[in-house]
Amino acid sequence: MKRFTMMLMIVVSLFVILIGCSSGASDSKSEAGSDTEKTKEKETLIVGIDDAFAPMGFRDEKNEIVGFDIDMAKAAAEKMGVEVKIQPIDWKTKENELNSGRIDLIWNGYTITDERKEKVLFTKPYLKNSQVVVTLADSNLSKLDDLAGKKIGIQALSSAVDALNANPIKDKIDSTTEYDTNVLALTDLKAGRTDAVVIDEVVINYYMTKEKGTFKLLDESLAPEEYAVGVKKGNQELLDKLQPALDEMNEDGTAADISTKWFGEDKVLK
Repeated sequence: MKRFTMMLMIVVSLFVILIGCSSGASDSKSEAGSDTEKTKEKETLIVGIDDAFAPMGFRDEKNEIVGFDIDMAKAAAEKMGVEVKIQPIDWKTKENELNSGRIDLIWNGYTITDERKEKVLFTKPYLKNSQVVVTLADSNLSKLDDLAGKKIGIQALSSAVDALNANPIKDKIDSTTEYDTNVLALTDLKAGRTDAVVIDEVVINYYMTKEKGTFKLLDESLAPEEYAVGVKKGNQELLDKLQPALDEMNEDGTAADISTKWFGEDKVLK
């Protein structure tokens, strides 16, 4: 009798444990399903930018991040039905930020290069640009050959570095100083610590408008290029959602309106 009672107690205990496990698994599954639905409802794209790259993405006098690419990213996200978060990053580590998953897109005057094609997926190009050389307005420099023996400023790990390295003048300059941002490079130029800066034409045109009479461009440019959005390798699904949104922005005039706001004309590639 004692043996029967003991066996009965064991069976009852096991039954209670099984019911508890089943209920816990059901609750977990329910919670997981709920989280999945929330993720779908509130999906957010994290866009990595250099927040000192006017007029593409930069901080205004109120310290708010604004710019052409910022408006483009927000408009594209709206068409995709997702939220967008603008995340300032160290531009030197942009591909690492993307591949680690800390950001979803590199979108801030990001130039298409063969080297970058090996690291990221690109959308179709949306804007043309050139790498140019800027100096002070009263400088006697006027052409690329005049850079021989001069000190050059440049943003580190930018396409400007590639353009300079690909030009024969690179072997004739005195030295190259790399900066975290173009703003720092231009500051040193104005202070006389460098003789010229290699920079995106889109960027320097903005500063020449803001600081009239301060800068001038050399007659020759270094290299033409095109901007596109960078997506993590292997994330074809995101690219396939983003590109149609960009195409629609071209078709309905959204991109043209944003371009006119920042450049005074429609410069977006169709």
